[in-house]
Amino acid sequence: MNRRQKRLVIGVFFGAMATIVLIFGGFYIRKSVRENRTAKTVSQTAIKENKREVPAPTKDPHAGMVKSSMTGEWIKKSVADNRYFAVMINNIGYAFRHQMGTSKADIMYEALAEGGITRMMALYQDISNVKRIGSVRSARHYYVQFAREWDAVFCHFGHTKYAVSKMKKLKTENLSGLSGIGPVVYARTNTLAAPHNVFTSGKKILKGAKKLGYSTNAKGRDAAEHFSFYGSDTDLPGGKKGKRITIPFSNYSICRMKYDKKKKIYFKYEYGSKHMDTYYKKQLCFKNVILQFVKESNIDHNGYQTMELGDVTGKGYYFTNGKCIPITWERSESANTMVYLDADRHVLKINPGKTYIAVYPGNRKKLIAVK
Repeated sequence: MNRRQKRLVIGVFFGAMATIVLIFGGFYIRKSVRENRTAKTVSQTAIKENKREVPAPTKDPHAGMVKSSMTGEWIKKSVADNRYFAVMINNIGYAFRHQMGTSKADIMYEALAEGGITRMMALYQDISNVKRIGSVRSARHYYVQFAREWDAVFCHFGHTKYAVSKMKKLKTENLSGLSGIGPVVYARTNTLAAPHNVFTSGKKILKGAKKLGYSTNAKGRDAAEHFSFYGSDTDLPGGKKGKRITIPFSNYSICRMKYDKKKKIYFKYEYGSKHMDTYYKKQLCFKNVILQFVKESNIDHNGYQTMELGDVTGKGYYFTNGKCIPITWERSESANTMVYLDADRHVLKINPGKTYIAVYPGNRKKLIAVK
């Protein structure tokens, strides 16, 4: 082999070696890249898994809120500080068909007035946004007493002498349609017949209260306890069936409550039809129904009613979620205390939601039908 051939062989040999080095070097580099990528992916996955192990704190849906003393539901702190307002609602058959703002009430009282008709008293914790309320009717002295239990500003258009006497005795802060504040708070509509055509609004009521210097803040005031609340929706332990309640205040006025199992509330009916709020187009409905039996009688030859609501005790029933239990109640007008009690004489716990209270003659309780 001559020198030239030797150089050629040596060149080929080193070229082959270089190629081999490049091939294996490239393989090693690609392998290293893949390993680095795999390591990076594993590292990122580990980081994600570690993040999953420490979930972000859940935001409290009730932050800055408190439970309402009227309904037990979560409300804004600013609303909880509101003073209550009680409005007398006309419930004669003609006015019944045109009621407004009643579905916005947190608590609704109903009791006999005279002639077999009933009056209602709507209690509001936040009256400011109620755009139409009525028709507003005259006061009765036992409604003055109910309003005092809640330390509410009492709103009425008209009165009996007994109501005026009771307001003076209890020093009731009231907005009377027959006083100088009347035109500020109330107005008649020409679409309905008098005296069933007086209406108001939350803004007008607050304006009237401000003009008369009434406090609209509940802090430091002395509303009676009445009841406490379950922390969440609770079925009554034991109890009897209570899905349909018929409360015959008279042959003229018969209240019926029908339990809706799906919605878990009682819908109100009267005069053979749904009890509607015609402004907000809602049927009146309640989570809780209380029957409060009282000793009731005529106070004079005009048929005006009176009730024993001084320092007195009585019986009743509490309905919720389709069941009912017997209860008692204790009231002291001198101390302004009023409380409902269960069978163990503990303060009655009721479910969060709106409450209807029928104040009914105890000597006629056998007429009430419950199914």
